Amino acid sequence: MKGLKKRRRVQVIVVAALALALATGLVGYAMRDGINFFRSPTQVAEHPPDPAEVFRIGGLVEEGSLVRGQGEAVSFRVTDGNASIPVSYRGILPDLFGEGQGTVATGRLVAGVFEAREILAKHDETYMPKEVVDALKEQGHWMAPDGS
Repeated sequence: MKGLKKRRRVQVIVVAALALALATGLVGYAMRDGINFFRSPTQVAEHPPDPAEVFRIGGLVEEGSLVRGQGEAVSFRVTDGNASIPVSYRGILPDLFGEGQGTVATGRLVAGVFEAREILAKHDETYMPKEVVDALKEQGHWMAPDGS
């Protein structure tokens, strides 16, 4: 009788472990397109990612680079003070988007041009995304709004 209980207990543990492994695999598979890594323009210039890879790039919109095309087409350059990457986007830009402002874009690098599918801009005059601040500090081009 004790051998039967022990065998049943081992079977339950094995089935539970398999169910946990399957659930973990399904969650990972479902999230594969939802995980986007952040890169600074310098990182993109030094090590261009595969054209199929979706990632986020952030920095400042380079002064004098914003060009509005026909309809909702727009192009600009995003910089961290060291490197600058051209960005193309088709859609409506956020209200606070502008030259010299911080931005984070999600998309792919195709033939040296970042094709953005989403553009985010800072939401007030003092906020800057942490990734952008870190990238600008790393390049020595960060000046906080309060002067620090």
